[in-house]
Amino acid sequence: MAGAASALFLLDIKGRVLVWRDYRGDVTAAQAERFFTKLIEKEGDSQSNDPVAYDNGVTYMFVQHSNIYLMIASRQNCNAASLLFFLHRVVDVFKHYFEELEEESLRDNFVVVYELLDEMMDFGYPQYTEARILSEFIKTDAYRMEVTQRPPMAVTNAVSWRSEGLQFKKNEVFLDVIESVNILVNSNGQIVRSDVVGALKMRTYLSGMPECKLGLNDRVLLEAQGRATKGKAIDLEDIKFHQCVRLARFENDRTISFIPPDGSFDLMTYRLSTQVKPLIWVEAQIERHSRSRVEMLVKARSQFKERSTATNVEMELPVPTDASNPNVRTSLGSAAYAPEKDALVWKIKSFPGNKEYMLRAEFHLPSITAEESTPERKAPIRVKFEIPYFTVSGIQVRYLKIIEKSGYQALPWVRYITMAGEYELRLM
Repeated sequence: MAGAASALFLLDIKGRVLVWRDYRGDVTAAQAERFFTKLIEKEGDSQSNDPVAYDNGVTYMFVQHSNIYLMIASRQNCNAASLLFFLHRVVDVFKHYFEELEEESLRDNFVVVYELLDEMMDFGYPQYTEARILSEFIKTDAYRMEVTQRPPMAVTNAVSWRSEGLQFKKNEVFLDVIESVNILVNSNGQIVRSDVVGALKMRTYLSGMPECKLGLNDRVLLEAQGRATKGKAIDLEDIKFHQCVRLARFENDRTISFIPPDGSFDLMTYRLSTQVKPLIWVEAQIERHSRSRVEMLVKARSQFKERSTATNVEMELPVPTDASNPNVRTSLGSAAYAPEKDALVWKIKSFPGNKEYMLRAEFHLPSITAEESTPERKAPIRVKFEIPYFTVSGIQVRYLKIIEKSGYQALPWVRYITMAGEYELRLM
């Protein structure tokens, strides 16, 4: 997840702090003075328009509106573009409430300003930035503020990514857990690079304004609940959520809670950088029997359990650029010569686990060769496949709850798929 903001400052044109909100406790009001010093130093510099500055472990991101500076300070490696965009949304919200954003309007409405900053950012993470959503529970009349008890979002229907009044005859949710395996094996059979990139893709057909809760076999969550984690939990890395997920809730107790958009969207992506055993291993031996004939022997082996089956397996096997007239035999599947790729493409529709299949091919080459031939290009073997009902990481959806005030029953469907990403094995 991107780094969070430490604090947000509102300063006048002379650099004096009008309002500031501390979100993480790792910066002080002195940071505003340091920021303004850096700002003065940049005047006349060719990069004076740069909205980002760095000093002594703190990154400063700012925008100027009228006679006000809006500045975020962060000690983390944060997404500067995202936080600058957030500052522009802060300007829009303040203009919605005060007509004009300037020093006088801030001084006259500082209580409302603090209320808004508390709702718009939680523990340094942007939350609500839609003025119409905030207006549902923070109301103001001129310089007087009236705060009503905040109703649940499911009651107000104030969700910018979802339309109101949706109705379906059949309420369903489809969740696909898709993992792509990226792997590179060198010519000695050693794994040079491997990782897994995962995505939780959803398609929702739900009436009204439903509240969804998703539980995974996440190690941090299970340990916090005192559950056994041996062999069942996983460590998720580099998690990114759709904007509908309540980040503060996830930070507190690892609960994934959200009101989903209608239709298709990516709820969450993640990465695992653990060493991955190649799911399909391919070896190729090439023998030149004469200047005009080359024989290739290829072995493909599935290295996953028998209960799983890879589908739509496609192996792209490089051959000499001047090869022609192939004679191919396979123990399973079909193979075809693709001269535009200088490759033999071996396709196996269904490849069960713990099996090995072979391909033999004989190619003819031109009998005349150049005296000084250029070194032959050694392209890698590229593999594509899908394995349904299987994940490399072992991620599991423990529950998917759908709650809507009308009380209808929704059908959740969960599917797991592993597929090849950048999957290459260099020739032996």
